[in-house]
This record gives sequence, structure tokens and C-alpha cells, in this order.
Amino acid sequence: MRWEDGRESDNVEDRRDENGGGGGGLRIGAAGGGIGVVVIAIVAMFLGVDPSMVMSLLGGGGQSPAPSVSQPGPAHKPPAQDQGAKFVSVVLADTEDTWTALFKQSGSQYREPKLVLFRGAVQSACGYAQAAMGPFYCPGDQKVYIDLSFYDDLKNRFHAPGDFAQAYVVAHEIGHHVQNLLGISAKMDAARERMTKAQYNQLSVRLELQADCLAGIWAHHANRTRQILESGDVEEAMNAATAIGDDRLQQQARGYVTPESFTHGTSAQRVRWFRRGLDTGQIAQCNTFQARDL
Repeated sequence: MRWEDGRESDNVEDRRDENGGGGGGLRIGAAGGGIGVVVIAIVAMFLGVDPSMVMSLLGGGGQSPAPSVSQPGPAHKPPAQDQGAKFVSVVLADTEDTWTALFKQSGSQYREPKLVLFRGAVQSACGYAQAAMGPFYCPGDQKVYIDLSFYDDLKNRFHAPGDFAQAYVVAHEIGHHVQNLLGISAKMDAARERMTKAQYNQLSVRLELQADCLAGIWAHHANRTRQILESGDVEEAMNAATAIGDDRLQQQARGYVTPESFTHGTSAQRVRWFRRGLDTGQIAQCNTFQARDL
């Protein structure tokens, strides 16, 4: 991926020095077994919208109190020599340029989100979150949160290396921000009150697949205007999408799958919808909520 000469976003907040590292949170693959490990594994690969949803999926009440997290101080920019931070800043800037142009074409104004770098744990408007939950978007404060050590898991544990695979992570979370701006996230929250857990899971799959498609739309337009893609980049994103399908994660975690518990979609579905956005570049092609065949 050609990113080194790209502009950096002014919307990155570095909060990695606020919590003193990643103390005793639940990690992917930690002891405990059962559905908890499966859910955490799935969450670690883009649960996305609201970390409080994770706790409800893990069983709701009876949770031990979350470790205290100090209120965040003034945000600051990451150090200039931090290559990991620079990379996500450049990718964020590229999504800003792409979605600003697309919203303008439709007569709307794009509101740029913030991207928060944290280490170990973080307090957001959606509640307390640990790094084990993976990157997520919080509609309450319109911020994307990411612990950059997640990229080590992406490479080593999920065997999905490459800078474009990493960019896909950011673009997916920005897809959730676009959904929030379009009012889709609010409709999801309203629907949740009227649905069983299984029904809401099915709706969640459609939300996540749409975010994958929107990530593909970013890649389509960014490459058309700024030629960011290099040989092998698309394959990196496809590999990442395959690695984090619900069926793949559940099979690896416990040897079988339960489709009714899917919240993100299968590997094939995630690849298909990212590819649709990449190939067409049209937001109308990302209407997963009316699609008969996901």
C-alpha cells in the first residue's frame, strides 16, 4: 500500500500513556472456555459499534466490576517517529478525503471522527473497554478506538499480515461512523429493544457486512484518485476478511459453529461484501439490510 507520502490526519488522539499499560484484562485465548472465548475472539476482530454489547453477549449481569480507569486528560498527538501511529493517521486522513468527497456529491457534509490510540484499556462514551475487545467505534462520541498491539494479533494469531490488511481494520470502523451519520446505528439501537437475541444477531451480521462493504468503497475511491494499491494489497484484505469470519473463528475456538450466534458474518460473506464495495464504489450496492442473499 502506498501510504508513506500521504497526509496525516489532525484527528488522532494519543492516550497510550494514561492507563499504564495493559494490566490484567481478559486476553484472546485466555482460560475460561465455552462461549466466552469464542465471543472474545470474535470481538477482537472488529465488534465495532459498542463495547457494552460485548458484556451482554457474555452473559449480562453478574460481571465483576471493571477496573477503574482515570478520566482522560488533554489529548495529544502521537510522536512523529512512531511509524505505527503515523500509518493509522495517514489511513484516517485518506478516509476523511474519500468520505468528504462522497458526502459532498450527495449534498451532505461529512463529520470527521476522531481516532484514539490507547494501550490496554480505555474509557469511552460507550463505556469501559479493554484491548482484548479489539478496535471499536463508539457512536456516543464519534470516535474510533484502537490499541496498535492488535495488529500483532492480526499478523501472528490470525495470519493476516500486511499494511492493507491493517488499513482495512481502520476503514471498517470508519464504515461504522458512516452508518452512524446516516442514521443506521440509531435504527439498530431502536430495533434491539423489540428483538430476541437471535434476531438481533442476524441484524448485527447485516450491519457488520455493510461496514465491510463501506470499507471497500473507501478503497475503491482512494485507489482511483490517489493510486494507493500495490500488487498483493487486495489479497491482504481478502485474507483478513476470511480470517475473521464468524464460522472460521468459532471452528478454530471449539471445533464447531453455531450460525444463530453469528454477529459479523461468515468468511465468505465478509469477503463478498468488501469486494462488492471495492468493485463498484457505489454506496447503493451496500444495502445489506434488503439483500436476500448475504
